[in-house]
Amino acid sequence: MRGLVTLPCTIHTTRATFTPAPGTGVTVSPDWKGKARRAAELAVRAVVPAGAGPVGGHLELAGDVPLCRGFGSSTSDVLSAIWAVKDAFADPLPPREVARLAVRAETASDSLMFEDSTVLFAQREGTVIEDFGYRMPPLRVLGFGSRPSNRGQGIDTLTLTPARYDGAEIERFAALRDMLRDAIQMKDVALLGSVATASSEINQRHLPVPGFDRIRDIARTSGAVGVQVAHSGDIAGLLFDRDDPEVEARTALAQDLLRSTGIDEQWNYTTGD
Repeated sequence: MRGLVTLPCTIHTTRATFTPAPGTGVTVSPDWKGKARRAAELAVRAVVPAGAGPVGGHLELAGDVPLCRGFGSSTSDVLSAIWAVKDAFADPLPPREVARLAVRAETASDSLMFEDSTVLFAQREGTVIEDFGYRMPPLRVLGFGSRPSNRGQGIDTLTLTPARYDGAEIERFAALRDMLRDAIQMKDVALLGSVATASSEINQRHLPVPGFDRIRDIARTSGAVGVQVAHSGDIAGLLFDRDDPEVEARTALAQDLLRSTGIDEQWNYTTGD
């Protein structure tokens, strides 16, 4: 079963408000947010008691998550919609039920609904393959658009043919899963970075990042613990130990080196705060 680990990103947000109303229809603003509307419909059915009568409502969305870049824009919309419905009805939808609804609404989902733990998540089934029991250790992330010549152009996840991994890659993923479990349970940032880099290297055969060898060299030169890439979309990132006393200098060096290769679309944030 295919699975992903979501790297939290704190620089973009989506906000949603759901106002219940009599009837069966759910409307959404902006009106092109069809996945979010579908998510709200499914959530209403999940939380409204049988026999309570038809309930619809209006979903209002606002946010700044870039589309089709690998930031999880669809998941942000869908989860915000589900959580807004949950709050409107004061219903305690558990994360695993939220995950099931999210995948029904958008076919494939990130695992942002699991806020208190890191999970290996089957993104097209909506199930947890493994719960590692703890949040990801704190990281400084220097993200960037990896395709300078196509800046701003996105990729529709659902149009991508799922990668067909060979036997050696599948065995490698099994070993990386064990390493990831150790990294999270021991809060070992360096080991976590090694797992991310190895996964990124496997990804090069399926959705290659231009100039990956140079990016990997920049990671080594700047003292990054690893490289991560989006499973769909064009964004990537260098991972640093947030608590390293030299993290500011290391990040600044990496920024300069990336600019020297023509990568000037960058963002800088920390996880675990």
